[in-house]
Amino acid sequence: MSEFRLRFHAGTRSTLALALLASALSVPFTVTAYAADTAPADSSATSAQTYALNIPAQNLADALNKLAAATGIQMTASSRDLQGLQSQPLNGQYSVSEGLAIMLKTSGLTVVRSGNNSYTVKRPDAVDASAPVTLENVSAYGTYLPRQQLNSATGLGLKPQETPQSVTIFTEQRIKDQKLDTVAQAVSSVSGVTIQEVDDVRNTFMSRGFEVTNYQVDGVPLSWSLAGDSGETIADISIYERIEVVRGSTGLLTGAGDPSASINLVRKRADSAELNGELSLTAGNWKQRSVMADVGSKLNESGSVRGRVVAKYSEEESFQDLYEDDRSVFYGTIEADLTPDTQLRAGISYDENNPTGVSWGSLPAWYTDGTQTDWDVSKTTSADWTYWKTKGTNYFAAVDHMLTNGWQISANLNRLVYEQESKLIYLSGAVDKANGNLMTTTDPVGLATGWPINSYGVSTQNSIDLHLTGDFIAFNQVHEFTLGALYSEQDAYTKEYAEQDFPVVGDFTQWDGSVAEPGWADETDVNVDMTTEQKGFYGATRLSINDQLKVILGTRVSSWNREGENYGDVDFGDDNVWIPYAGMLYDLNDNHRIYASHTSIFNPQSERKVNGDTIDPTKGITDELGLKSSFLNDRLQTSAAIFYTRQKNLAVATSETVVGRPAQQAYRAADTSTSKGFEFELVGEITDGWQMNFGVTRFKAEDDDGNELNTEHADKLINLYTTYETGKFTVGGGVTGRVKPTPASWSKAATVWSV
Repeated sequence: MSEFRLRFHAGTRSTLALALLASALSVPFTVTAYAADTAPADSSATSAQTYALNIPAQNLADALNKLAAATGIQMTASSRDLQGLQSQPLNGQYSVSEGLAIMLKTSGLTVVRSGNNSYTVKRPDAVDASAPVTLENVSAYGTYLPRQQLNSATGLGLKPQETPQSVTIFTEQRIKDQKLDTVAQAVSSVSGVTIQEVDDVRNTFMSRGFEVTNYQVDGVPLSWSLAGDSGETIADISIYERIEVVRGSTGLLTGAGDPSASINLVRKRADSAELNGELSLTAGNWKQRSVMADVGSKLNESGSVRGRVVAKYSEEESFQDLYEDDRSVFYGTIEADLTPDTQLRAGISYDENNPTGVSWGSLPAWYTDGTQTDWDVSKTTSADWTYWKTKGTNYFAAVDHMLTNGWQISANLNRLVYEQESKLIYLSGAVDKANGNLMTTTDPVGLATGWPINSYGVSTQNSIDLHLTGDFIAFNQVHEFTLGALYSEQDAYTKEYAEQDFPVVGDFTQWDGSVAEPGWADETDVNVDMTTEQKGFYGATRLSINDQLKVILGTRVSSWNREGENYGDVDFGDDNVWIPYAGMLYDLNDNHRIYASHTSIFNPQSERKVNGDTIDPTKGITDELGLKSSFLNDRLQTSAAIFYTRQKNLAVATSETVVGRPAQQAYRAADTSTSKGFEFELVGEITDGWQMNFGVTRFKAEDDDGNELNTEHADKLINLYTTYETGKFTVGGGVTGRVKPTPASWSKAATVWSV
């Protein structure tokens, strides 16, 4: 695959704007500039003098610019150090030193006074500000080591190293390096997560032996359709800044869900007060072509209103016969500083995908004599009239307001609409070696027919999230807290046009998809028309027992209910379920921190027993013990964890069907199911320009009879991806390994060159 990428930036005299321009042009650069035309008359007193500062939390580069402009100081900074960081808010009277200390509190950066009126913001391991700067030591590229705060685990705005669970953040730089386009492509590269491709549109994700069913956008929980049949898992990720994955139970913020993981998609922000952006053109095998533009700028003179737009169009064919696809993506967002203490964000995203020649299900895996098939990679079960169109539209708005005591209250509104329209054909059976005929595997055995389907579905989810975060002082220590409430309602509707005939497949070895499209009924059958309602109230606090020991306590009161029709009547759920959370972190020294966590599980289930009753919700716990470490002055981080999950009532498939519903699989509730294992991950910069992400996972998941669960997914995983940047080009590559009850499988990531 070839890619042309152009970055642009309209600079000002500001140091930080120039530094960001250097980053946009991929030029190693560090620059010193003046944020004011003249220095104060008494520059020696600058650090002691106080200023009335009202600078809300925002992009750190812009916040430092505002501080420099308000105080008249000179600043030096590196674009690499500031990339992706958010500032802490200022609201009151501060000296320069006090303001910088608060603003940089959670950034991991330090500030050094390099003169009477000069300051340098840098990483702790950076060279002395007064020494000559070697340009080659300053990388213009991003990093695999995340610096952002994380809200998807506890809601307390903690860094991954401060969170008592296994956390992976897939940074924007790594997304670009690996040339990843969809949610599925990115998540499949995350340590500890596997993916099963159901067909050309649907995917399921697994972690620690269980399916991932918890998803968030900007920390607001959302629901996806079954295996993402409305295109959620193949949604384009060019509109997202990063992907956060918290492994284990995450019910404190997400409510119902499996003890697997939570995936949080974090949108790009309109956080630049200067014009900057990126244009990329990509071409590859199988007529892959795409163009993408990402542009942000201020929308008024002061920069208090800012906008950002991402637009992308792509089209491709495939090694798979008949398959073609085109996609259109648009994302627009506006951020406005309504007052020094209040910020408004609003926007819309739209993702339309139009694949044709789509496979529904998989290729026949067996011959009638019991031996395994071996098809060419181009083989398909599709027909030339099939398609699977999906559209996702997301409207969102958020307001953050800083109270006078430094606490922050936030409100998030989200409306998500997914649509799918499809004409498909499903082929199932075993192939007769003698004549190639696809045969049924039922009794009596005969020639298999294709099962065509013509359907339309729409899912609409509206949610609101309110939360308050802040800190308080007790026993001479500063403690943090969050309180919140969430309400979500999802309406799902699916209708189908009945097929009027079932085409006989015949010799599958000669199948080329040229079968005629069947006739369809004029009237539709409504198969799904249901509403899912979820509401919850949660609270959490991080208590600083002393400088080394932090304890996190939290709980959620959650209600989840579903009613309506889903291929039969459904009416189940639970109310006022308590979901406690506890965690502890202890600093052994400046570089090593041990942690432990105890999290709860609550997950309603739609599976039915033989008698037709819905199985009760799954409930249980996850215990995790780990060590988080940093090396090379925090440029390289590692995490190691062992975990144990125990839950009751997990639905396990039986060999029977539901009484009165012969086509519906029956399940039983396992008394106890467990998952135990370990994880290790390394991420960061080994030497200047050498980035690496390496992860290893091994676990064992069993039901109460000792039978392994979800054996189609790997229980031993390894991920490695690395890049090396010399200042003129970048080269990288990686491997992923998956081992399950069948032989191991390995895949090699694409080698990446950037000039």
